[in-house]
Amino acid sequence: MVHAKWGRLVRFIAREDGKEHFGEPQDADLDIGDALAQSIPVSVRELSATSALDLDAQPTSRTLTIQSLLPPLSKSEVGTIRCVGLNYRNHAKEMNLALPDHPTLFFKPSTCLNAPNGPLVIPHQATDGQADYEAELAVVIGKTARNVAADEALMYVLGYMCSNDVSARKHQFNGAQWGFGKGFDGFAPMGPCLVSTQRIPDPSVIALKTVLNGEIMQQGRADDMIFSVAEIIAYLSQGTTLEAGTVIMTGTPHGIGVSKNPPVYLKPEDDVRIVMSHGLGSLVNKVEYEEAPRKL
Repeated sequence: MVHAKWGRLVRFIAREDGKEHFGEPQDADLDIGDALAQSIPVSVRELSATSALDLDAQPTSRTLTIQSLLPPLSKSEVGTIRCVGLNYRNHAKEMNLALPDHPTLFFKPSTCLNAPNGPLVIPHQATDGQADYEAELAVVIGKTARNVAADEALMYVLGYMCSNDVSARKHQFNGAQWGFGKGFDGFAPMGPCLVSTQRIPDPSVIALKTVLNGEIMQQGRADDMIFSVAEIIAYLSQGTTLEAGTVIMTGTPHGIGVSKNPPVYLKPEDDVRIVMSHGLGSLVNKVEYEEAPRKL
């Protein structure tokens, strides 16, 4: 088992000194992302950690205030992000697709990693009505896993966090591989916190939704997954080493923008929130459109 000494970990810049710290919110039930979006101060008990992967990190006596949130893990720790497509039964139904026999895997580069409560910048190549949201439960591997059996897979998990598999649909569907249309810079916001497996021993109980400008667009539970978290880890670890820090995005429930009639895509100033139960809270991002460079 991977045993952390914290329940909910945040990585943040402190208001007191402007430096990066790790900690645990003093209010065990506070929705961190929503509080910060409302400019409500969030107090954190500092942890003696230099990484979310430091299992020896202990609470200190120091209390700090969050100035800005960072993703719980860094780009170097995350590396290449593993993503599973078409993994919710109701999502397959809305897309009129048969249930897959095996998990569908694609990758996002580490440059997709984006912060909670920060801007979600859509590159100018995708500002033509195609940027879409996808609420996804993200799994963080806490110790090296290879050839893991499904009944032991959860023993390798450090914790869970919210993520958004932002997708440029035209680019995604222009080819057989999805990585390009889902791999633009910042297209994987994660956070606001990492919740340990001690707090969530069974991830199938987690409820998740997307709220766009106050309207619920997606809503589901992880028990609607075609392949469970344990089955995904077992499958992806076949002949493949999943190092500590590996992030797996486990698919999205029904209600994505491209499936709406008419389709709903992300626009400038949109407030997009991935909200999950059991302490994961709200991953909040404001949409911005990048301007195309001027031609000389």
